[in-house]
Amino acid sequence: MIAFRNFALRRGERLLLSDVDLALHAGWRVGVVGRNGTGKSSLFAALMRELEPDKGDLDLPGKARIASVAQETPSLPDPALDFVLSGDVEVHAAVQAEANAFAAEDWEAVAEAHHRLEELNGYDAAARAGKLLHGLGFPAETHPKPVSDFSGGWRVRLNVARALMTPSDLLLLDEPTNHLDLDAVVWMEEWLRRYPGTLLVISHDREFLDNVTTHTLHLHDGKAKLYAGNYTQFERQRAEHLRQQNIAFEKEQAERAHLQKFIDRFKAKASKAKQAQSRMKRLEKLSGTEAVRAEREFRIDFPAPAKMPFALMRLNDADCGYGADATILHNVGFGLEAGDRIGLLGPNGAGKSTLVKTLVGELPLLAGERYAHPDLRIGYFAQHTVESLVEGASPIDHLRELSPDSPTQAFRDFLGKWYFPGDRAFESIDGFSGGEKARLALALIAWRQPNVLLLDEPTNHLDLDMREALAEALSDFDGAIVMVSHDRHLIGLVCDTFVRVADGVVEPFDGDLDEYAAWLRTRSGGEQKKNEAKAAKPAAAVVESKPAPPPAPAAPAKKINPHKLAKAEARVGELEARLAQIETELADPAAWTDGGKRAADLGREQQTLRGQLESAEAELLALYE
Repeated sequence: MIAFRNFALRRGERLLLSDVDLALHAGWRVGVVGRNGTGKSSLFAALMRELEPDKGDLDLPGKARIASVAQETPSLPDPALDFVLSGDVEVHAAVQAEANAFAAEDWEAVAEAHHRLEELNGYDAAARAGKLLHGLGFPAETHPKPVSDFSGGWRVRLNVARALMTPSDLLLLDEPTNHLDLDAVVWMEEWLRRYPGTLLVISHDREFLDNVTTHTLHLHDGKAKLYAGNYTQFERQRAEHLRQQNIAFEKEQAERAHLQKFIDRFKAKASKAKQAQSRMKRLEKLSGTEAVRAEREFRIDFPAPAKMPFALMRLNDADCGYGADATILHNVGFGLEAGDRIGLLGPNGAGKSTLVKTLVGELPLLAGERYAHPDLRIGYFAQHTVESLVEGASPIDHLRELSPDSPTQAFRDFLGKWYFPGDRAFESIDGFSGGEKARLALALIAWRQPNVLLLDEPTNHLDLDMREALAEALSDFDGAIVMVSHDRHLIGLVCDTFVRVADGVVEPFDGDLDEYAAWLRTRSGGEQKKNEAKAAKPAAAVVESKPAPPPAPAAPAKKINPHKLAKAEARVGELEARLAQIETELADPAAWTDGGKRAADLGREQQTLRGQLESAEAELLALYE
């Protein structure tokens, strides 16, 4: 158990937390949430004994093993597999001792190393490290590559894999999904749900928090309050607390009307029944949270486009890439019309960003043609957009660069709507947080009044409040949107249709995000097992490539057993009905009157039922297939 008693924490002159008294029990998976600057990362530093509390006590079990993700990775010559394996210090040392003993032909030392590996259950360590790398998106052929060969984002993934490899009783993860694609996020959720220790995770991805956490620790106004349940349940509980305190009743009513308009607009714009149902599931999570939403600081908007042609742009028979020797996508047909809201799915490195850059015109076509309407005006948010802001310049300077002839007052009025009021508009961005820089980058896009938004991971630096504001702003936007994002809440609310980019092909995905996640979990494991088997081999092993055998003839289709199908459908229906009933009970203030015991029981039952529902849906999907 982790116990905070009269705990207080400062950073410089600023009091981050005070009078914190709470306990976190073994096996809990706790989401740590709060606005930027409320002390989330400092709390992690205190748990790792890097910061001493300014007052009170923080008690950790005496022999607790703590694992966390390193902030930086040095440019090492070590193979990626070996770097991840080194997270388990004892096993790694035993493996190295065995290798050294073999090299020295010291057979007694070899026997000792064998015995040590048996004690540590270390013979499957390379396979476990390979599985972690594979799950986080590293193809088997990259496992022997030196760490120094990987870019910054991929090194972050290596650090995550190394932390997951480390034997631990307490795992601290700070924004673990920031550099992951949706495929890797779904894999990580599964891994964390099976993690036997205590987990504390800072994340601004509400769907990730909903799927992983059992409790929520909310940092706000120098206080820390613990809630039973995931992020959606926390919002409902907090909304009830705020309602009970009569906070901003009129604002709440206005927000209720705004949220209803938000929901009605989404209903009206849904182009497919499946997407409409998936979106409504996400919107249901927002119902009853008006007080929390009214309390939020941000609301932004994208101005209406000056011109809105119908046929905006199109790629015909296009090959996309970085030269004849680096063709990433082949024979792409992709059209964009007014009102389209398209989400791009697929693993990192498959070509999503390549497709977006080709649509922007940043990458010339290798073959085929690109049509763009003369009135097309693109707003482009790239993964490097925040880093491309000019150091030392102010928000006003950035706008003046775009519109030299516009008056300063127009800039100030506009920036005020994006929460850079007064003198803040004249400050150097060097002192801005990552979230503030991302907000400025979005404001610069909005200033241009685009009719197409091409957004490549726009949420990486944004906190939960700003992500909610962005979702609502994009719902109001009258132009077309193409989005790449690992934030399923955002992409699920904004996008009507989905396109999968993988294996050099761009093709529609006939389903919603929930079906995509289910497909990722249940797709044929043949290729996955093959890659994992490769990963388990020593990094030094080189296998000579052989021509692939001809494909086996397709097996005759099996007839569906109607009784089995009806039974599977009924099971899914029962589980969904019980989960809906639990959602209703958790939304009832009566569930919290006994100090949260009843709500905690419901939360535990909900977690169990979710796992059973996933299995039942997978069985049903297998029958359909």
